[in-house]
Amino acid sequence: MYIHQLKNWPKFQWDEPAILPQLAAARHQQGRLLGKMEGIGFSLQEEATLQTLTQDVVKSSEIEGEILDAAQVRSSIARRLGMEIAGLTPSDRNVDGVVEMMLDATQSYQDPLSEDRLFGWHAALFPTGRSGMHKIAVGHWRNNSKEDPMQVVSGPMGREIVHYQAPDAELLASEMGRFIEWFNSNLSLDPVLKAGIAHLWFVTIHPFDDGNGRIARAIADMQLARADQTAQRFYSMSAQIRIERNRYYDMLEYTQKGTLDITEWLTWFLDCYGRALQSTDQTLAKVMAKARFWDNPATRAINERQRLMLNKLLESFEGKLTSSKWAKIAKCSQDTAGRDIQQLIKLGILAKEEGGGRNTSYTLREVREWAKSFSRGAPAKDDWDINRDR
Repeated sequence: MYIHQLKNWPKFQWDEPAILPQLAAARHQQGRLLGKMEGIGFSLQEEATLQTLTQDVVKSSEIEGEILDAAQVRSSIARRLGMEIAGLTPSDRNVDGVVEMMLDATQSYQDPLSEDRLFGWHAALFPTGRSGMHKIAVGHWRNNSKEDPMQVVSGPMGREIVHYQAPDAELLASEMGRFIEWFNSNLSLDPVLKAGIAHLWFVTIHPFDDGNGRIARAIADMQLARADQTAQRFYSMSAQIRIERNRYYDMLEYTQKGTLDITEWLTWFLDCYGRALQSTDQTLAKVMAKARFWDNPATRAINERQRLMLNKLLESFEGKLTSSKWAKIAKCSQDTAGRDIQQLIKLGILAKEEGGGRNTSYTLREVREWAKSFSRGAPAKDDWDINRDR
């Protein structure tokens, strides 16, 4: 028996004395983070939001086994938020769809949730009407029969393990109506706690043929934006859930096969939320390093090709930078790539790595030296010390 089959579903219960200290600690962490971010200036807040949203979209898809191109995701977000960044790349419609859903959830977090809004998110996730090779019902609740129930399974064909079976399709209209009404009207519940409950409740109903996990996380992010009272995003729950994916799935299965006492689920969710807040150090370190890099007067003498390549190195460049990669990405000749690189070496921006000949590679000197300083716990005096409150 699953929790949605229990007599009092969905009257969730939890041990409030056990949860409240944990919730208070998480809210304290949240307040300190938001306070820090208020002091770093709008441009850095904007860059941190861009990095966080990119991470959120990429990692939420990774949880479901779908790998998105981070550069495409970043470009799609920047275009939709009107951010002027160098090196925007074209993005596929499946990337744009996930981005549209996430931005609608987090940037319009104060708008009520509705059936039509959820249908729009689902249609954005599956612009071709297919999940992989399979045609699915897009933009409306699933309509599977009792003979073909919605199940979460794993394992090889013929030896599948059923982890969960969702409510019958004929119940979805009433189930989702009740969920949406609760989400929009229950304002007395702490919004962080409500995010954890909403996540569990939605994914338990499992109203769509596919995409339920990503939409459940978008709903949780929408509620967390309400908790933050800002559309700016400085931490990623999806990135932390991706790290804890096995535990995440175990907790879902355990809870969905248990009772309506969801104390253990909320305990895990609040712990995960706290770890997500703590992990912002890495994102913010990259933001501060990038800001410090572009403050270097030497960067004012560079051309557009160099600006494009330096931004790629600062963000998510894969592998080593060579002159041939430069020429391919910047769409220029090998000789032009060589001149660009040599000028940056003279300016003290790039450094030649060990080795030579055809395999010569280059790295960013400024960020490399700052990163070494940061790892020793001694960033420059005028840098914002993101470890201050540890």
